[in-house]
Amino acid sequence: MQTRMSDMRQQIPQDPPMCEHFQRAADLIGKRWNALIVRALQSGAVRFSDMKTGIPHISDALLSERLKELEAEGIVTRDVTPSTPVLIEYHLTDRGRDLGTVMDELGKWAERWSTATATAG
Repeated sequence: MQTRMSDMRQQIPQDPPMCEHFQRAADLIGKRWNALIVRALQSGAVRFSDMKTGIPHISDALLSERLKELEAEGIVTRDVTPSTPVLIEYHLTDRGRDLGTVMDELGKWAERWSTATATAG
């Protein structure tokens, strides 16, 4: 019986594996709030409070966590200006700005299909 199962598996065509780079990118941008944070930065928000205003319902802790993750991925930089009070600004890196073009296209797609029903073909 074991031999037959192996033979059957060999005969079933396998889909090519998903590109690991695509999967990583999809996971990054698909993580809740990340796309909205990139979009806020694209729109000119640079301060934490600006992003909080532009992204309703995100908690301070979660925004802070996501900004750290995006910084670790090379999407965002955190610039600290020592002053009183300390000035902290966030900016998109070249990598983040390049991701912005993807976000623009996603926005166009969302607008184009916003009135279509999920079952429409």
